[in-house]
Amino acid sequence: MGATSHQAGAAGRAPTADRPSSLRNVVLVGHSGAGKTTLVEALALTAGAVNRAGRVEDGTAVSDYDEIEHRQQRSVQLSLVPVEWAGIKINILDTPGYADFVGELRAGLRAADAALFVVSSSDGIDGATRMLWDECAAVGMPRAIVVTHLEAARADYAQMTTVCGEIFGAEDPDAVIPLYLPLYGPPGPDGHTPVAGLLGLLSRRVYDYTSGERVERDPEPAELALISDARSRLIEGIIAESEDESLMDRYLGGEDIDFKTLVDDLERAVARGTFHPVLMAAPAADGARQGLGTVELLELITGGFPTPPERAAVAVTAPDGAERPAVTCDPDGPLVAEVVKTSSDPYVGRVSLVRVFSGTLRPEETVHVSGHGLGDRGHEDHDVDERIGALTSPFGKQQRTLTQVIAGDLACVAKLTRAETGDTLSAKDRPLLMEPWPMPDPLLPLAIAAHSKADEDKLSQGLARLVAEDPTMRLEQNPDTRQVVLWCLGEAHQDVALERLRTRYGVQVDPVPHKVSLRETFGAKAAGRGRHVKQSGGHGQFAVCEIEVEPLPPGSGIEFVDKVVGGAVPRQFIPSVEKGVRTQAARGVAAGYPLVDVRITLLDGKAHSVDSSDAAFQTAGALALREAAAEARIHLLEPVAELAVLVPDEYVGPVMSDLAGRRGRVVGTEQAGYGRTRVRAEIPEIEIGRYAVELRSVSHGTGRFTRAYARHEPMPPQIADRVREQAEKGT
Repeated sequence: MGATSHQAGAAGRAPTADRPSSLRNVVLVGHSGAGKTTLVEALALTAGAVNRAGRVEDGTAVSDYDEIEHRQQRSVQLSLVPVEWAGIKINILDTPGYADFVGELRAGLRAADAALFVVSSSDGIDGATRMLWDECAAVGMPRAIVVTHLEAARADYAQMTTVCGEIFGAEDPDAVIPLYLPLYGPPGPDGHTPVAGLLGLLSRRVYDYTSGERVERDPEPAELALISDARSRLIEGIIAESEDESLMDRYLGGEDIDFKTLVDDLERAVARGTFHPVLMAAPAADGARQGLGTVELLELITGGFPTPPERAAVAVTAPDGAERPAVTCDPDGPLVAEVVKTSSDPYVGRVSLVRVFSGTLRPEETVHVSGHGLGDRGHEDHDVDERIGALTSPFGKQQRTLTQVIAGDLACVAKLTRAETGDTLSAKDRPLLMEPWPMPDPLLPLAIAAHSKADEDKLSQGLARLVAEDPTMRLEQNPDTRQVVLWCLGEAHQDVALERLRTRYGVQVDPVPHKVSLRETFGAKAAGRGRHVKQSGGHGQFAVCEIEVEPLPPGSGIEFVDKVVGGAVPRQFIPSVEKGVRTQAARGVAAGYPLVDVRITLLDGKAHSVDSSDAAFQTAGALALREAAAEARIHLLEPVAELAVLVPDEYVGPVMSDLAGRRGRVVGTEQAGYGRTRVRAEIPEIEIGRYAVELRSVSHGTGRFTRAYARHEPMPPQIADRVREQAEKGT
């Protein structure tokens, strides 16, 4: 690596690949502010895909071109930037670093074959990035690390490589080693010493970027001494991962292993995911054509990262679940492609970014669209045949037309009106289904109401399109609270959802306080008499009924018992009484919440031969229940959730203290892998409305949780009184 020079791809045309082996799919991951988008622009500049201002032909940015991203000054969605280097098409997937947009990150991981972890030399490595590294390790995804922000005053590359080794190489320190050392230039006016080039440890060459171009030269004696000290550890790390078991003995015996052997072994180890080199990069200086370290990164991607055919065969089934043979990356194989992202364009309509895993996708052909497994998110299972529109390669806001998309490649597909993120595209005569990738549960509720009547007419369609694009968002129509609720991953996720509703779909909504589904029940036995007698000329109304109400165990619902004797209430009107009390129970008897877990017994009553009616006895039944409630102690029942909080061991104490302050009851803890603990607790749902945000603060962004409904139980009297007061005020 670093011993050859390559020609960049030409700007202005879409990079193409005629075979899967000439493709590389790499996703950039890292915390917000680490410099991923800046690095993408620097790589695109070095590859000749953008001008020196980092813009495409129409003047727009190659990544973060969405208006929402401009306003929020951060990435909020997955972006694909295809470039060409040394005859290889590289699909660079730029992902948001903010936790609220982890769905976009996971889509990028699904579409890629290798990951480039971007870490800031001045900010360090956050907990979320550590967790993501472990997740990639669990599935064997090849990874490399690139250190950015070398120009920052607090930048310390040597210290950062040590930190990377300690964190990312915890299990194998010799597998996380830098390939280059920094070549420092003269100190600037502020006293900071900038990085001006790279010292190649394997090649023993210097790559000087001082002139704005990459200039290769022999090292000076002092530079050669620096290289020699670090080179031995790198070689030992590479040889330890070599498939040639004799190589270590030869090296320890004093043999000088040739450069090509070392590079070949390094590239094989990187592609297998057993060795993770550390590199550095910086954006191009004003007037420069190449950013520092970008050539070396492109060489690593093209030479060391795996090709799509090296990815494990993809498991598929028929839409009905029947087993089918796994598919490999073969352009002549059965068509299997997956929608990794869905977006809407005001001129084109719905646009689907797809990764083709097998077969070849061609314009204007009919494909089978299959979506299963996301029913719990409000996405109905569907199987339809659709004719696709144009195939294009995205580049900023541009869409460059393609004639086909082969296995291993990514592209945009127009006019798939039913396709949603996570759906599988396959041949209409041979439908197949890929299992959707795991997504985090959206656990932050946002209750909304249409701003006007015009917005109300468009709300349903706008919400459906919004949820179809984002599988990390769930739409709920709560029948108990009569609220429309969008479940999101965080506050920034909520902000983007509201802005997309307004700007893309023309729907203005207002956030409203989120309500939990409370219940009411009787605290003791009580009796009530309902008398509905009216006579105002003509046909009157007459119905009297006497009931007894007693509490039942939780989960019993409403039980109605008829104990009328002697025909005091005619048989034909007893169902009317039951309907009246059940209707009143659904409306509530104290604070407007449904009444549950009671037995209502009809004991006696009176009727009139002419004036009694179904409607009269329904009203009398409701009045009787309200009178019984007025004389009884009514409990408010609140929903209790079972919470499972996964955090690093050092945050277990703060998390448990926080849960206790929310009226939570910790029911147990258990180890959940190295250095992590799962805390199980029961907690009232009214106390965890914003827990998705607050857990991040308590755990410094490293905590996750799941929740499940457990039961309803009585609310403490002082809190119940406050809820009743709010209900009386209409808030």
